[in-house]
Amino acid sequence: MYIGSHISISKGFANAAKTAVSMGANTFQFFTRNPRGAKAKNLEPKDIKNLIDIMEEYSFGPLLAHAPYTLNLASYKEHVYDFAKQIFKDDIKRLEQTPCNLYNFHPGNHTGKGVEYGTKRIADIINGTLTGNEKTMILLETMSGKGTEIGYTFEQLKNIIDKIKYSELMGVCLDTCHVYSAGYDIVNKLDNVLQEFDDILGIEKLKAIHLNDSMKEFNSRKDRHAIIGEGIIGLEAIIAIINHPQLTNIPFLLETPNDVEGHAEEIKLLKENKI
Repeated sequence: MYIGSHISISKGFANAAKTAVSMGANTFQFFTRNPRGAKAKNLEPKDIKNLIDIMEEYSFGPLLAHAPYTLNLASYKEHVYDFAKQIFKDDIKRLEQTPCNLYNFHPGNHTGKGVEYGTKRIADIINGTLTGNEKTMILLETMSGKGTEIGYTFEQLKNIIDKIKYSELMGVCLDTCHVYSAGYDIVNKLDNVLQEFDDILGIEKLKAIHLNDSMKEFNSRKDRHAIIGEGIIGLEAIIAIINHPQLTNIPFLLETPNDVEGHAEEIKLLKENKI
């Protein structure tokens, strides 16, 4: 099982990897830049080489890069849209220089213009960025459906992917808190949810999982993460997810409201319940 959490790379990739190892993790997620801004840390070849060495020594799984929350690829406001386009392109360019081959982002908010309009805006930026030669896989994150979010149904994610020229470079990061809040019953009907995902998107498009419990009830359309076993989803359902045969080789990344020590305890708990 590949399991990790979100770790800052402010002190370098290698330091983040060492932190992951100290937690018992064999992967991690990181923000590509300031999550509420645009500033990105300079890439250092020696740091990247050290990261690769640690990943090889400890048999790491795929790393997951997360775009900043400031991106809105669906916006009708040109300055917001241009900013998203610039950051998206720069992130892909930078990630091509690292061993991280998964890039996750929130599809965006149409802010009243409609899902169809927002979907086209998202696809236009992706199509204007990808050349087809990238080693980075672009992941659309499943959303909870609050406000005017796009991507809270599998059909909406498929509609975006269908518009991408190099769709083989597109995948999905499933967030357990988000899908539960969006109305997918992963607690009582996990097999059905995965079958629906397979029918609509193809299970091979599922490349990563944000493993989070939820503070909010089923189908609430609210995005409130909880520590594993302390939310509405519950430990039993989380254990069923990490042991599901269709999810065996997919990296699980914790985004729970915890610190390094707390994430280490969650990782230990999950490992103890991995069959």
